[in-house]
Amino acid sequence: MAHTPMLDNGKSPLKWYQGLDRYCWIVLTIAALGWLFDTMDQNLYNLVRPASMRQLLLADYTNPLTKIVDEAGLKTAANQKGAWINAVFLMGWAIGGFVFGVLGDRMGRVKTMVTTILIYALFTGMSGLAWNWQIYAAARFLTAIGVGGEWAAGASLVAEVFPQRSRGMALGMLQALSAVGNMMAAVITLILGNLDKYWPIAYFIGFLPALLVFWILRSVKEPDAWVQAKAHATFGKELGAISELFTNRVMRRNTLVAILLATAGVGGLWGIGFFSTNMIDNELRGAGWDKSVVGRAMSIMFLIQQIGAFVGIYLFAVVAERMSRRAAFAIWFALAWGFVLLFFWGLAGTGGKAFAWSLPLAFLLGFGTLGPFSGFSIYFPELFPTRLRTTGCGVGYNAARVFAAPAAVILGNLSRWFATQGFTGSKSFAMAASSVSAIYIVGFIALIFAPETKGKGLPEDSVFETPAGTEKA
Repeated sequence: MAHTPMLDNGKSPLKWYQGLDRYCWIVLTIAALGWLFDTMDQNLYNLVRPASMRQLLLADYTNPLTKIVDEAGLKTAANQKGAWINAVFLMGWAIGGFVFGVLGDRMGRVKTMVTTILIYALFTGMSGLAWNWQIYAAARFLTAIGVGGEWAAGASLVAEVFPQRSRGMALGMLQALSAVGNMMAAVITLILGNLDKYWPIAYFIGFLPALLVFWILRSVKEPDAWVQAKAHATFGKELGAISELFTNRVMRRNTLVAILLATAGVGGLWGIGFFSTNMIDNELRGAGWDKSVVGRAMSIMFLIQQIGAFVGIYLFAVVAERMSRRAAFAIWFALAWGFVLLFFWGLAGTGGKAFAWSLPLAFLLGFGTLGPFSGFSIYFPELFPTRLRTTGCGVGYNAARVFAAPAAVILGNLSRWFATQGFTGSKSFAMAASSVSAIYIVGFIALIFAPETKGKGLPEDSVFETPAGTEKA
C-alpha cells in the first residue's frame, strides 16, 4: 500500500483518492463492476415487471370467444403476482447472502465473487425464457441466489484492500456506482421501447456480465488480511462460523443492529420504492397512453430515480465521514420516509400529467431510499472481524431480506384492500405505500443500539474479547 504522510494531529493531508496504489483502483473497479451489473440485473425486473406480468397473465384474463381483456382484473393480478415474485426474489437474495457470506470467509472473496456473478448472470438470461409466472418466479429466485452473495464479498474485498483513511469513501463510491447499474437497466428498457413485446431481450442482455469473471481471475488476489486470518484460524475461531455472530455478546449486538438497519432500508426500497414503476404505469395506462410510450416514460422516470440514488448514496458517504455513521443513517431514514409519501401521493390521480410530475419526485425518491445502502457498504464491514466479515455482512444485509420480503406482498394486498374501502385509482396504492413506509421506524430503533465506528480501524478478534476470553451469552 502507498505510504501516507501524516499531519501532526494524526490526520492525512491527502484526499481519500490520493496516494493510493494502482491495485486499489483495480480492486475498486472490479468490485464496482460486479455490484453494478448485479444491480442492473436486479432492476431489469423492476422495469419490465408491469409489461412482463401483463403478458404472462394475459391469456388468463382474455375471453376466448370475444377476445376482450378484463383490464381491471389483469392489472390487479399483475400487481399482486409481481409483488409475490418480488418477495420470492428477496427470499432467494437472503439465502444466497447466508450461503455465500459463509463461503466468502471460508473459500475467499475472489472465488465467491466469480461464482455469484456467474449465477446471477446465467439466471437473469434464463428469466427471458419464462412462459408462465411460476417459471418466471423460479428464474428470479435463482438469480437472487447470486445477487445475494456478490455484495458481501465485494464490500469485504474493498474494505480490506483500502487504507483506513480511504475506506469509507471507497465503499461509498462502490455503492454509489450501483446506481449506474440501475441506470443501465433503464437505458436498456428505454432503447427497447415496447416492453410488452421486447421484455425478454432485456434479460438476454443481462447475461453479459458473466464475461467479467475472466478479468477478475486474472487481476485480483485474495487480500492479505483474509490470507492471514485463514492461516491463524483455530478451533473456536474458525472462518465463517455463523453461530459465533450470535453467541458472542458484542458480535450479537452488531449483527442485530445490521439486520434491523438493513430491514428498514430493504423494506423501504424493495417493498415500496421500486414500485414507482407500477405507480406511473397505472396512471399513464389509465389516462389512455399507448403501451410503447408508457414503457419509455417509465424507463426515463426510473433513470431519473437512479440519478437521485447516485447523488444520495455519495452524499451519505460524505456525511458519514464528516459527521458519523449513526447521524447519516438517521438523516437518510427520515428523508426516505418523507420522500416515499411525497412521491406516491404526489402522483396519485394525476393521470396523463403523472410523467411530468414523476421526474422531480423520482429524483427525491431515489435520493432518499437508496442513500442508506451506502451505509450498509461502509458500516457493516466495520462491525465484524476479518474471519467473519463476509459472514457478518451477508447475514446482516440478507437476513433483512427475509424480514422485508413480506413488505412487497403487504403492499399489493393493502392496495387491493384500500380499493375496496373507497380509495379509487392509484390512491389505494398510495395508501398502501404510506402504511408500509412505517418500516423505517425499525431503522430508528436500531440506531439506539448501534456502535459508532467512524475513524476506527477494521476490528479483529481482540475487540470482541475480554481479558478472561471471548464474551459469550
